[in-house]
Amino acid sequence: QVQLSESGGGLVQAGGSLRLSCAASGRTFSTLAMGWFRQAPGKEREFVAAINWSGGITYYADFVKGRFTIARDNVKNTVYLQMNSLKPEDTAVYYCAADRTVRDTVGGYAYWGQGTQVTVSS
Repeated sequence: QVQLSESGGGLVQAGGSLRLSCAASGRTFSTLAMGWFRQAPGKEREFVAAINWSGGITYYADFVKGRFTIARDNVKNTVYLQMNSLKPEDTAVYYCAADRTVRDTVGGYAYWGQGTQVTVSS
């Protein structure tokens, strides 16, 4: 079992930045691939970014490339999502997820956090 807990969401103006954190406990964090997803009201949950167990491989959705950065600290058992140049359309609940293999699909992750709200005002 893996327990995930996100933090760092909030309200920010367009063009601003936020850093989300996801703390993991349970299974050995350094063996897990981690992903960030988001879900806006009335929309399906979508992939944002993912990172493999070592941090050496990362993937991003096209709409966040150049603005968001995923990183991990295997000592602190935490994965981060640095979000810069935020836009109103980035408003959503952001979820972190974990599994053995890095993927860009919702179905590819067995473990999920409870989510953290990010709201970007125009």
